[in-house]
Amino acid sequence: MSIDIDYLKTWVGREQRVSEVLSAFPARALAAMLDHVRLPECGESLPPAWHWLYFLETPSATATGHDGHPLKGGFLPPVPLPRRMWAAGSFDLIRPLRLGLLAERVSMIGSVELKHGSTGTLVFVKLEHELRQEGSLCLREEQILVYREMPVTAVPLPRGDPAPAVPERVRSVAVNPVFLFRFSALTYNAHRIHYDRDYATRTEFYPGLVVHAPLLAILVLDLAVQMRPGIPITQFRFRAIRPTIELGPIQLGGKCEGSEMTLWSSDHENVVGLRATAVLGDPS
Repeated sequence: MSIDIDYLKTWVGREQRVSEVLSAFPARALAAMLDHVRLPECGESLPPAWHWLYFLETPSATATGHDGHPLKGGFLPPVPLPRRMWAAGSFDLIRPLRLGLLAERVSMIGSVELKHGSTGTLVFVKLEHELRQEGSLCLREEQILVYREMPVTAVPLPRGDPAPAVPERVRSVAVNPVFLFRFSALTYNAHRIHYDRDYATRTEFYPGLVVHAPLLAILVLDLAVQMRPGIPITQFRFRAIRPTIELGPIQLGGKCEGSEMTLWSSDHENVVGLRATAVLGDPS
């Protein structure tokens, strides 16, 4: 497939501004999904990464593709590759976002890069976001989207690496279609690989339903908060290493050395799916 990367690079620097009141319901619904005993209320701080429940793209039915993704074009460059995934991300938390208040997100296309890997042609798009409330910067974020070719037959998942052997804490999470569907609904993510098993296995040739990378990131952050309750997280970095498939429970692991946490998720085969680091601030 021919890709006019110079044309796609004309999207670099484009901005988008959106505003939204951070209502309590999405946060309360996610807390319930994660089996939190207490549900958040208006006026309270939003847990780290839960801002992903807000500022959602809401394409119409006619603007949604066969795979469930929005049709190409608009703010994002129209990369002519069918598979789009959130591959990595990072954010710095300057001050907490608070439920019940108006927030603004300013987004910009930071870069568009063409690469060639073992799986074929890849296009990486970097998004840069800044979130503000009451005129103050609260969060600065980067997201890396990767666009890939669609496979024509089933291929094994990458071998991957085993989970670290000596975590400070490990927790098992039962992942099932209901769990994945709820997260898809909360993030208005209609990509069929997360809830349509026939599509995931017969069209995109995954071994089963795919666990969302941002869901894994939220789960490891939830573990981090449990490991060091009351200590704020000021920085977070994550990278999706290998697709995690809904074929059994996943394990969440973490280890803290000083002010830095190493976090990861692993699948039913004990293979790492997501790696992350978190930096702790001063106790509040």
